[in-house]
Amino acid sequence: MNKFIFVSGGVCSSLGKGVSASSLGALLEGRGLNVCMVKCDPYINVNAGTMSPYQHGEVYVTDDGAETDLDLGNYARFTSAPLSRANSITTGQVYDAVIRKEREGRYLGRCVQVIPHITDEIKSRITAAAKEDPDTDVVIVEIGGTVGDIESIPFLEAARQMIHECGRSNALSVHLTLIPEVGGGELKTKPTQHSVQAMQEMGIQPDILICRAPAMLDGATRRKIAQFCNVDTEAVFTSYNIDTTIYEIPLIFFDQKLDQVVLRKMGVESRHADLDGWYSMMKHLKSQQGTVRIGIVGKYMELHDAYKSVYEALFHAGLDNGVRVELVKIDSTPLEDAAGVKNTLDSLNVNGILVPGGFGQQGINGMTNAARWARENKIPYFGICLGMQVMVIDWARHVLGWEDADSSEFNQDTRHPVISLLEDQQEVKNYGGTMRLGKCGSVAEPGTLILAAYGEAHIFERHRHRYEFTNTYRKEMSEAGLKLSAFTPDGALVECIEWPDHPWGLGVQFHPEFKSKPTAAHPLFRDFIAAAKKKNEA
Repeated sequence: MNKFIFVSGGVCSSLGKGVSASSLGALLEGRGLNVCMVKCDPYINVNAGTMSPYQHGEVYVTDDGAETDLDLGNYARFTSAPLSRANSITTGQVYDAVIRKEREGRYLGRCVQVIPHITDEIKSRITAAAKEDPDTDVVIVEIGGTVGDIESIPFLEAARQMIHECGRSNALSVHLTLIPEVGGGELKTKPTQHSVQAMQEMGIQPDILICRAPAMLDGATRRKIAQFCNVDTEAVFTSYNIDTTIYEIPLIFFDQKLDQVVLRKMGVESRHADLDGWYSMMKHLKSQQGTVRIGIVGKYMELHDAYKSVYEALFHAGLDNGVRVELVKIDSTPLEDAAGVKNTLDSLNVNGILVPGGFGQQGINGMTNAARWARENKIPYFGICLGMQVMVIDWARHVLGWEDADSSEFNQDTRHPVISLLEDQQEVKNYGGTMRLGKCGSVAEPGTLILAAYGEAHIFERHRHRYEFTNTYRKEMSEAGLKLSAFTPDGALVECIEWPDHPWGLGVQFHPEFKSKPTAAHPLFRDFIAAAKKKNEA
């Protein structure tokens, strides 16, 4: 039987449930167990694909093309657990499935209700995710939202039922709460007590508490929490504020013996812990020397989570190159005129420019100007998805002289639509999950930066876009010097372009940030930061 761990949160949001669940997964993998990670999101959207980055941060894409919550990105960076659409469960998916079954007469005329029909659907999806990999030992289920939220009630009820059905040794409740600090530095445990009480009212007695606090809780505070929350003192852990990186959290939990307590409560024989990769990563962090400044030119700069995987991949690449990466966030809108470019980019002293993905016309000309500035000033440049497309637009406008060159996404009347829709996308009206999504193959050309980065010609990366390099312009672009450096295996689509006579100017149509890890930086990010480091040293 699989073991299940349900991770919930209380008091307030943004306490770090995703990082805590991911860290626990990393520890259990370090003990030799195979982990499956599942996220339950209470929102009614079927998936995160149509949600604004301002609303919910980035959309994380899996190999099979699922558009999911950004917490799956944390799962991918902390663990080696395989991720697919089965690992992301939303209220929208659950209700859609139940309503379809009702319309098909699958409930034999019965009145369809939250209990048992909605909760049964949730449970069946959790167990289905566990069966995706037959070698799964432990399933960690993160329940989004906060206990007390009306949206989370069906998921918590499904968790209660599974804990009852599987038995306490096969299903645990891990509850994350807040220990706030009030005047004079006093830590208050009452919010945690109320949060656990709310869980108990739902019929769930937490087995383990992870308390988010400004500092490590002392023994007396832990004993007080244990007494009033009806948990073992050894099962009260602290997730305290750190000034290094979230990737230290697995080691912080390991020092507090979180994995040992979990294994003991689940009746799993304790195994030797192998966390060498995490200790090596922290060693690299502490040995970093120097700083490179990377300008991120985008349209969602106010919210850090909008480009979460990009920022993390840059951090990983900094570890690999032994330098700290300073993120310089640049709103692309002020760069839409020459004065804005000069006043902004010329004064920031950045060692590299990265333009990430995005949708919509806002700030596009600013991104195009940023690409031109990096090209003409020989500044290392990395374009991802839309970042590659603005490279093409810049080349068409300022090298080929086609002043109105544009993407048909932004200007349908342009005489030079150098970026355009695929034919099979022309009539698409339903925007949910209809893009080129998920894992696709590419073939790198000889003598290119992308081939040097990967070390092999055949590569696989994840896509999320509708618009492509327009094939009718291949010949003119190439004759003007633009390198078309990677294509789909059938040669039908351009996947990567590079600037000639430039230290490192590369754009890809896919999203490499989704496959970067702190213990294994993505090769394109690694080489981009290496080029920026060289520029800084020069």
